[in-house]
Amino acid sequence: MSREFTVSDDQVLAFETDCHLFDGCGFPAPSEWSFIFEPLFTIGSFEVDKPMALVVLSTAIVCSFFWFAFSKPKVVPGKFQLVAEVLYDFVRRGIARETIGKKAEAYVPLLMSLFFFVWIMNIWAIIPFAQFPATSIIAYPAALALIVWVTYMTLTFKTNGFVGGIKNLCVPSGLPKGIYVILTPMEFLSSVIVRPLTLTVRLFANMFAGHLLLLVFIIGTWYTLGSVVGTFYAATSMVMTVLLTFFELFIQALQAYVFTALTATYISQALEEAH
Repeated sequence: MSREFTVSDDQVLAFETDCHLFDGCGFPAPSEWSFIFEPLFTIGSFEVDKPMALVVLSTAIVCSFFWFAFSKPKVVPGKFQLVAEVLYDFVRRGIARETIGKKAEAYVPLLMSLFFFVWIMNIWAIIPFAQFPATSIIAYPAALALIVWVTYMTLTFKTNGFVGGIKNLCVPSGLPKGIYVILTPMEFLSSVIVRPLTLTVRLFANMFAGHLLLLVFIIGTWYTLGSVVGTFYAATSMVMTVLLTFFELFIQALQAYVFTALTATYISQALEEAH
């Protein structure tokens, strides 16, 4: 990380500091400046910063991995193809078929792409020199949630028509008529507005908080070095950093799974015919 061009001296990014515990300076806590980056390079007037580069690299990794794994498939797969098949089957059977059922096959490529794209963007948080989850910038989860929203809304009206689509989104069947006065607006808000919002915020908030938490202990390790007492504190902070890194590995995969599973759920509901 480095200073963004508008960052003043008192807004230096967290681990640019040389401050230590007994130097008479306060703890340089991470803040919003830990999520601001100078452009790495420009293409014309378009500036590419670190999160953008990580997103592009994530796309390249996912596409390249499955391209090389399945471009020349073998009846008896090699190790590389076998790993790709296991990962593919995990999403196909464990998410798509379990949630959508018989109609799942058409949506497996979308769910595969979402799962591995989100997972790779998350996992940059613990990769040396990257050390930043691209999904902690809210624009990227929001863009993915928009894709999901457009997909299930399109399927809803394509499957049921306009009137049937409205019923599918807002009017659950089999309930007393009086309750629809309250329930229909709530269902509309839930299906049309709240779903993409929660998809976005859930992924963003978990990755944002996880990155901040790791920064607190990484910076704490550096900050407390410099004396016998400080070294003890630094060692404790480093142990916490390692433990949190393993915990983040779990959270990163879990958030990719949750995002994909919810997408499959919304697609499944969109494919249900309204009654």
